[in-house]
Amino acid sequence: MKDHKRQEVTCEQELNAIRDSLEVLGGKWKLRIMRHLNNHINETNTFKKIQRGVEGISAKMLSKELQDLEINLLVSRTMMDTKPITVQYAITEYGQSVFPVTESLVSWGLNHLQKIKQKV
Repeated sequence: MKDHKRQEVTCEQELNAIRDSLEVLGGKWKLRIMRHLNNHINETNTFKKIQRGVEGISAKMLSKELQDLEINLLVSRTMMDTKPITVQYAITEYGQSVFPVTESLVSWGLNHLQKIKQKV
């Protein structure tokens, strides 16, 4: 039995939803940052720790990406009352809703890699 709400979505709405999703999650770094935060969920994730964990990202790019993720409610930023001030980042509950999608991407990517290797 098909979901009634699903039948009401037009092709244009589906394409717009894909575009919007890719706009929020797309690029080289956002999903990698989110996976890092999720993999270290019980740890204190400071800016420097994230930068060390997400290999190759510059401080400027990390700052921009964290800000975008925070604006989209996927990552939280907490200023700790320490001297000097420590800023901690964490994946939000809403941000965790992305992981079923990323698991599918990981699975597809691994299968694609095998397919390409078989071709060569």
